[in-house]
Amino acid sequence: MTHLTGTMRRIRAIGRAELTLLLRDGMALCNAVVPPLAIVGLAAAAKADPGGLPGNAFRVTGLLGLVLVGAVYFTLVGTYVARRERLVLKRLRVGEITDVEILTGTASPAIVLALAQIVVFTVAGAVFLGLPVPVNAPVLVLGALGGAGVFVLLAAASAAFTRTVELAQVTTMPLVLACLLGSGLMMPLDDLPGWVGEVVRFLPLTPAVELMRLGWLGTTGAGAPVGFVAVFAAAAGPVAILAAWAALGAVAVRRRFRWEPRR
Repeated sequence: MTHLTGTMRRIRAIGRAELTLLLRDGMALCNAVVPPLAIVGLAAAAKADPGGLPGNAFRVTGLLGLVLVGAVYFTLVGTYVARRERLVLKRLRVGEITDVEILTGTASPAIVLALAQIVVFTVAGAVFLGLPVPVNAPVLVLGALGGAGVFVLLAAASAAFTRTVELAQVTTMPLVLACLLGSGLMMPLDDLPGWVGEVVRFLPLTPAVELMRLGWLGTTGAGAPVGFVAVFAAAAGPVAILAAWAALGAVAVRRRFRWEPRR
């Protein structure tokens, strides 16, 4: 218990410092907040009902996935690179703080911001757009937390081959575009050609979006909504894919993450 208390205290301390820096960095804060909010207008303007779901239901749940890409992955790659190049990460490792605590503490403001946006979208969808109360809140939360964790790991892995903060906008683009176009955010996977739809189900964002849709609506759009208990069975596949990405990301970070600038 004492060890856990100390770990949480150190993570909170790093998180507070990172939050202060995030609030001072207008560009980083803009990257974390504006992209998801900008898509809201586009989603509201669209009229079609994709995937058999009401248009608002499909798109608002897609926005939850967009938050993970924008507020977590895109923001954190730049953050990790900036802290590395300024020798902040190297100095932190000198003390008793573990590597996991450093990475988690650095990521904590972005995670909290992303989860707060997800809560806002969920409440706004229910109150203003008439969307139903989540069918299975635990699965919805699992998708949000699991997705955030995976994209923290992928951000750290991407930072390993990103030399400067400016280059982060380039190195993140392949994964960002793949997730935006192929993870069913605004278009049902079943509308894609057969083999394409099957392949993109294994992108890191797809299982997180499917879990959040299942938890909120009881369906991913491919079939009729199911109840609380049946959602757990439907969630097994996305959970397995998300766990595989978490394991892959952890291995990549352990082997490739750089704690100081290249010489």
